[in-house]
Amino acid sequence: MLTVRVGKTKMSRRQNFRKTSSEGSDMSSQTSKTSSKPSAGSCGLQRDCPEDHFSFVILSGAANVMAPKICVKKKLVLGTVLNNAGFGINIVILSGKTGDVIKSGHFDMYGGDVKPLIEFLKSIEKGSVVLMASYDDPSTKLNEEARKLIAELGSSVVQSLGFRDNWVFVGGKGATVKSNFEKYLKNDREKNKYDNWPELIELQGCIPKYLE
Repeated sequence: MLTVRVGKTKMSRRQNFRKTSSEGSDMSSQTSKTSSKPSAGSCGLQRDCPEDHFSFVILSGAANVMAPKICVKKKLVLGTVLNNAGFGINIVILSGKTGDVIKSGHFDMYGGDVKPLIEFLKSIEKGSVVLMASYDDPSTKLNEEARKLIAELGSSVVQSLGFRDNWVFVGGKGATVKSNFEKYLKNDREKNKYDNWPELIELQGCIPKYLE
């Protein structure tokens, strides 16, 4: 498995959060739900999928202190214990036929450069499944070219993604319809669970295998 790490982290602007009593609002599709976070190395409870599908679970980052996690076929494939998660947009690319990991990357969209993300997105081959999760801020450096490339993977939300919004998404290269696997929480100080960030979000389901 090839892991790509891109961008320098600027920790000085990422102050620690403190909890408030209000909850973030759910603006997602019906396939997802807000969830409490399991331990760093755990994938939590996952549904059993038909033989021609494979299971996944995605948890976004929590504020700027807990990185996202992505699990596929009940196995952790991205997270802090694997040292392959980071600030910005986290991505795992799977074979659409087998569900096996092809490569992963994380791209700092606050202190980094969008060009490596664009190159990464352009390198995705047709028939691949793409899983994404935000951490801290996914949008400051996200330009129109990058948003268009993600939209072409099936995202309905990426064009509206803003500063410190929380977002998880599953799409595919060569997708002809919008994905049903997407969830989005707007950064709203009146509704955030944490002062400057919304609550973490979870998305899970069964992905059909790619058949040519």
